[in-house]
Amino acid sequence: MVERYFDRFSKAGPPLGLEFAGVSEIPESRGQTAELRKAEEAQRINEALDNGAALILLDERGKALGSEVFAERIGRMRDDGKRQLIVAIGGPDGHDPALRSRADLVLALGELTWPHQIARILIAEQLYRAATILAGHPYHRS
Repeated sequence: MVERYFDRFSKAGPPLGLEFAGVSEIPESRGQTAELRKAEEAQRINEALDNGAALILLDERGKALGSEVFAERIGRMRDDGKRQLIVAIGGPDGHDPALRSRADLVLALGELTWPHQIARILIAEQLYRAATILAGHPYHRS
C-alpha cells in the first residue's frame, strides 16, 4: 500500500515542484542509553540531509495537523526553496532534542503510537493528499 501512495505522489508531485526520491532506512542504534541511541540516530539522519532539505520528524510528541494545514506547510517548504523533503520516523526512544530543534516540522500522527510500517502508509498517503490539495485535485474533500 505504501508503494501505491508513493507512486501516486511521484506522478502528482513534479508538476507542483515536489519530487519523490525514495525510502531509506537507517539501522536502529544499539547504544547503551536512550540519549546515546537518539544521538546516533540523529547523526545518521543529519548525514542524509543536504542544506536544501526540509526535515519532517514523525514523533508522538509532535503537532497533529489536519490534511489541509499539512498541505499548506508542504507548499510553504517548497516555496521557500526546499529541494528535498526528508521524513524521519522516530525510534523507540524518540528523536534527539538537537534534531527536533533543526526540524522544519515535528508532526504527530494523532495521539496513538503507530508501528513504523503503518506510519509509512499514513505519511505516504498524506504526502499524496497534500500534492492533490496543492493542485486543486478533487481527491481530498474537506
